Amino acid sequence: MNTPQSVIGTPAAGKPIVNIRGLRKSFGEHVVLQGIDFDVQPSQVVVVIGPSGSGKSTFLRCCNGLEKPDSGRVEICGRVLADAGRMLDDQALNHLREDVGMVFQSFNLFPHLSVIDNITVGPRKVRGLSRQQTEAEALALLDKVGLRQKAHAMPASLSGGQKQRVAIARALAMQPQLMLFDEPTSALDPELVGEVLQVMKLLAGEGMTMMVVTHEMDFAREVADVVVVMDGGALIEAGPPDIIFTRPTQARTRDFLQAVLSRN
Repeated sequence: MNTPQSVIGTPAAGKPIVNIRGLRKSFGEHVVLQGIDFDVQPSQVVVVIGPSGSGKSTFLRCCNGLEKPDSGRVEICGRVLADAGRMLDDQALNHLREDVGMVFQSFNLFPHLSVIDNITVGPRKVRGLSRQQTEAEALALLDKVGLRQKAHAMPASLSGGQKQRVAIARALAMQPQLMLFDEPTSALDPELVGEVLQVMKLLAGEGMTMMVVTHEMDFAREVADVVVVMDGGALIEAGPPDIIFTRPTQARTRDFLQAVLSRN
């Protein structure tokens, strides 16, 4: 078992939008997260990399309450999500999730709703906004992701890349402070990956705070402010991409990057 290590995101002025201390999570006897400490500052893009099974997705899911930490403190968008094994109640957790958008490996679109209805259902049901207002905002978001012409299409008619771009637009419709991406391109054919990454680059350029779990190393090099390396449930190293990719301090990081980059 690896010794727990603490890696803090690059400091910046102001209060962090993600503040995690001592985060631990196990499934039965399998320890998935080992005492993680981490900060994300507003407008930072943090890319989390590492081998499969290192705890990356569980780490991300603990940031919006999809997984309950066993111990530690998780503060997101100024609210304490979890502390010492206790979590927000369901009502407060749902309120917090309005500020935290998440895009998954699978697209999770409602198959019986059109593209524009997939995007507007959240703001209408949760925020109580009018159809007229939400549809105008949805069309603007579809312009952003390059899919305005698909506003009235059904999900079954879309490519994987188009579905994922709709999923991003749907998350953005709630006007989140933080966006979480869990391997957003892993289910896509290689030729469709670029269109999704381009939208994510656009969001980063606009100052959206983002935590991204991905195997797309070129994206990490180009877009990340901080690259975090996970292994065995611990954050073993973190820093700017030019440091992580050219002068990593940990042998495990060097081995991982050599294996991943040699396949590209």
